[in-house]
Amino acid sequence: MDLDSALKSVMEFDLADHCHVNSNEDGDRFVGIKADSDNAMVYFPIGYQLPETDAEIRTDIKHLIQVLSEFTTKDDRLLALNRFAAPQSVDFPINAFKSVIEYFFSIGGKYYVETDPTYKTAATGNQDWPRTVRNQMPLVQSKNGVSSFIYTNFVVRSVTPNDTKLITQVNRYCVYEAFKRLGWLYVPYTIEEPGPHPDVKTSIAIVQSRLAGTNDDKKRALFQGMKDMLECMDEKTSDKQFYFGTDDFDHVWEKLIDRAFGERDKDRYFPRTRWLLDKGKYKEKRPLMPDTIMIYNGKYYVLDAKCYKYGWTGIPNHLPNGSSINKQITYGEYLGQHMGVDNDSLFNAFIMPYNMAKNHFEIDSIVGNVGEAVGDWRSNGKNYERIQGIVMDTRYLMYHYSGKPLKEKVALAECIEAVLGRDPVPSPRT
Repeated sequence: MDLDSALKSVMEFDLADHCHVNSNEDGDRFVGIKADSDNAMVYFPIGYQLPETDAEIRTDIKHLIQVLSEFTTKDDRLLALNRFAAPQSVDFPINAFKSVIEYFFSIGGKYYVETDPTYKTAATGNQDWPRTVRNQMPLVQSKNGVSSFIYTNFVVRSVTPNDTKLITQVNRYCVYEAFKRLGWLYVPYTIEEPGPHPDVKTSIAIVQSRLAGTNDDKKRALFQGMKDMLECMDEKTSDKQFYFGTDDFDHVWEKLIDRAFGERDKDRYFPRTRWLLDKGKYKEKRPLMPDTIMIYNGKYYVLDAKCYKYGWTGIPNHLPNGSSINKQITYGEYLGQHMGVDNDSLFNAFIMPYNMAKNHFEIDSIVGNVGEAVGDWRSNGKNYERIQGIVMDTRYLMYHYSGKPLKEKVALAECIEAVLGRDPVPSPRT
């Protein structure tokens, strides 16, 4: 069975029952996978619309793993233990588990087996000339006074699979353990227990020797995956729950927005500060750093990615607060006054997640405008003083953050520029 056919199999394991979309309430912010040998749960970020079929859900889970792998580090994946059900938990190398399973399917649902060379005498085959010369009697042929040797039989080389080698035993063990933790993502069945195999430390040494001795990229990926798995699976981890993910998806949301829409040299647009001290050298302070600066069609858009609940709940208390609003105004003012960007080309926006298939705003597009934030201490005559509230479909962004997505950038720019059609800001209520 190859990987594609495995993924298309009729599933008895109902993936939808093992998926959860976060509310971003306390205790419900983890994004990723938590699993043990008996159960697994996948947690998607707020605003995510799960597809209807198991095949699509499988694709989405793998894509979630890809996004988390790209935008989180091991430090990002430290969990707050009081929010995690299991008293013992370990961050496990999920891509190692995936690589072992996918190699298994790529070779037809078989284990890694090395071959031993065998030699026999035959008239045809893969000829081994040194052995042929040493072991076979040639015929002597003379023509025009010149003698030559003619071999009617050769020593030919063939290979015989040897599944008794230790590396195969280690691979069977790794495949079995990978299926226990992650097999549900591929197929509805488990596989047979591995049988005798070396202990973990010996297995690591065996795999390391193979890793050092091959230049085959596919084998190297397999051996590296096996090594990472084995280093994670010592005798003390059997009773622990494994996880891969983060309690802080806010940073991932920021990085997704910045990757999709941002300029790479955005530090040019950071408002900087310093202390001029009466004694000693002046002290520069960390600058205010906007999440993203988007430039499109000669216009500048200061974007603050906020993974807030408003796009899901529609409750005003779940919007960015006053300090966030004032910071955005400062960013815009810096670009206008210091960088010389004129008012007609300078805009400000918060970007929040939402579900375009199910929301409170009657919006059914990938991006929409839900209002604006202003500072009552400002005149609000500048575009950048009117920070547009933008919602963006979570699932769509997670699939379209790379490749400089022009269509999405145009749609976002148009949504933000809705400020140009808004009425003047009314005076604050007294």
